[in-house]
Amino acid sequence: MNPDDPGDPDRVALHARDVEFDWSQLPMHWIPGEPFATHWINFLHLVLPEGERWFVEVFKQALPLISDDRLAEDVRGFVGQEAMHAESHQGVIDHFDAHGLDTRPFVDQVRWMFRTTLGDRPLRGKRAESWLVQRLALIAAIEHITAFLGQWILDAEELDGAGADPTMLDLLRWHGAEEVEHRSVAYEVYQHVHGRYPQRCLAMVLATAVLTVLWVRGLRFLMASDPVLRGRRKPRWRDLIRTGRLGLTPSYRQLLGALPAFFRPGYDPSEHGSTARAVDYLATSPAALAAGQ
Repeated sequence: MNPDDPGDPDRVALHARDVEFDWSQLPMHWIPGEPFATHWINFLHLVLPEGERWFVEVFKQALPLISDDRLAEDVRGFVGQEAMHAESHQGVIDHFDAHGLDTRPFVDQVRWMFRTTLGDRPLRGKRAESWLVQRLALIAAIEHITAFLGQWILDAEELDGAGADPTMLDLLRWHGAEEVEHRSVAYEVYQHVHGRYPQRCLAMVLATAVLTVLWVRGLRFLMASDPVLRGRRKPRWRDLIRTGRLGLTPSYRQLLGALPAFFRPGYDPSEHGSTARAVDYLATSPAALAAGQ
């Protein structure tokens, strides 16, 4: 339970929502006049489909090791939600590819990372279990970051004020709300299967380093490939400072401030983010309502 929100529910039943999004009217710069902020967030579309599919495969392998019925139920709900996230973000990639922003060179690299570097290996016994545990620790670290981003997008009213495309905002907030909803699952799975503190910390160091490098490279790729910009604009660190101050991207302080909690020995994911806020959004999301959920 979030101690900052006494009305926050301890737990909700996790289930996938069969949402659909129409991208036919999506402008290239869906935050008007803000190509940097647009592509800073668009980076997520490049990595999430393959990343979420990887999450699903790893958790399917972990499920037989989970003896707690409640946690096993949460894992099944988590897997269903992550699979739906992957397909929804894939729709954005397909739209970009069809409208002059060819994402395939970067997405191919992301696919190689998840399927080859982090994929299954011909291992048996303890070595196979150790490789599974390493990946579960990495997913727990990544889920801490995605839960932070999910809460941020739910609270980012500045995007509405800037005229951001409502369909894109609904996708991001629907996804963000579900990340907040299931923010404890990956950590609880890691604790249940293994739970060693040093490996958890190392996983966050690795996740932060890899995501930072990928984000910088992905942002450069998107702005260089943008058919409207035609290479005339390059991302700059001061753009992140400016858009952070405007509330169009997370600020440096928010990004760096989100990490230390994960390194505390007594870390509890439920203390970060608001389940009540997530549930409230899901009750009003146009896509979730259209899906009857």
